[in-house]
Amino acid sequence: MLLSHVAFMIISALGLDVGKKRIGVAGCDGTGLIATGLTTIEYRSFQQVLNQLKAIVLERQVQTLVVGLPYSMDGSLGTQARHVQKFATGIAQALNLPLEYVDERLTSFQAEQLLQAQRLSPRDHKALIDRKAAAIILQQWLDERRQPGKQRSSPPTEPEQIES
Repeated sequence: MLLSHVAFMIISALGLDVGKKRIGVAGCDGTGLIATGLTTIEYRSFQQVLNQLKAIVLERQVQTLVVGLPYSMDGSLGTQARHVQKFATGIAQALNLPLEYVDERLTSFQAEQLLQAQRLSPRDHKALIDRKAAAIILQQWLDERRQPGKQRSSPPTEPEQIES
């Protein structure tokens, strides 16, 4: 059976939930349909994080970096968002990958809710929360890509567009 009329693109993407102490990392399956948490990287230095991400990118043949951008509840971008943008831009450039942002408001809260549903204490499983938040970020991006005709909104990338 010839499936030439069915057009879908398989993409390998890496999702990141960037925090001050840890970075949650998620990847997607071979079909680009399902995101899962892969690991949590303890932040010691930019180079150490870059080395760990480089190994994951090579192993998984990652084509796109998807990073959660922490909007404030009023929709503005503050100090933490600037930190995330600076970090993500540096990582994307060093890995030579295109960078896309996803609004990550409430992803950590959603991840905590998932843990509580599994009867796990969020306080005792911070690294797991970061991984699950990264998976939620990547899943949101994957879902948006599958919606035909829906234009994704990309957060501002220039510092002068960011409000404190």
